[in-house]
Amino acid sequence: MSTVPMTKYGAELLKAELHRLKTVERPNVIQAIKEAREKGDLSENAEYDAAKEKQSFIEGRIQEIEGKLSAAQIIDPATLDADGRVVFGATVEIEDLDSGDKVSYQIVGDDEADLKHGKISVSSPIARALIGKYPGDTAEVIAPSGKREVEIIDVRYV
Repeated sequence: MSTVPMTKYGAELLKAELHRLKTVERPNVIQAIKEAREKGDLSENAEYDAAKEKQSFIEGRIQEIEGKLSAAQIIDPATLDADGRVVFGATVEIEDLDSGDKVSYQIVGDDEADLKHGKISVSSPIARALIGKYPGDTAEVIAPSGKREVEIIDVRYV
């Protein structure tokens, strides 16, 4: 099985979700199934069907998270020493050479990506274009909207 890169923060989020699913959601749905069973005929019991469907979703999500965590290569950006190079976990400040817009992104795992919080997936076109570059380098990003040239202003490992 191949490893999946994940920041320390992303792994902590998945562990917290797993804990909540196992200690809160799973017992609640088991109780809901029990209560629905007590109402009698299961063939036309919508509450029972809904509870069983929710249980199936919860169990599937638990398996998915456990699989991701078992395959995770957890990287703490604060401990990186990449000599200023853009690597997984780094926070990169870039400037669009056409518009002059500056933006900062942290390169994270696929599950952690959240553009609203400045986190982009390592498999995104912009991250793939930036990996391995140094401050002052330019990168050509081939995105769905077309080609863009960006300059790397700063690289931080936070």
